[in-house]
Amino acid sequence: MIGEVKMNLAEYFEKADGIGVLATSDKSGNVDIAMYATPHVVDENTIAFIMRDRLSHNNVLTNPKAAYLFKENIAGYHGKRLYLTMISEETDPSKIAQVRRKAHGDNDQEKQFLVNFRIDSVRPLVGD
Repeated sequence: MIGEVKMNLAEYFEKADGIGVLATSDKSGNVDIAMYATPHVVDENTIAFIMRDRLSHNNVLTNPKAAYLFKENIAGYHGKRLYLTMISEETDPSKIAQVRRKAHGDNDQEKQFLVNFRIDSVRPLVGD
């Protein structure tokens, strides 16, 4: 079942409208949560986020575990929870530009990272 869910993530995130939150923690376990757009689905086992040099990025450098919660903009509790492990990052601006969905104006001058995560598990927003 989990494999089937992973394989459909690209289609799911392409069609779903909603809000996403990425939770990370540092090496001491201090938690941070931040709003994030839908992930870039690399393959059935990997997603990526474009991150800036901020707390979430710094956290995954010291503790690679993260969780992403996506709540659909429809009535009820529909969405997904993805449990993740950081596996790599890219800093090449041309690679990041290829993945980017839209321009972000002046903020594009800020250092960015394309951070790849292995999908450890996928669960529904509520329950199992």
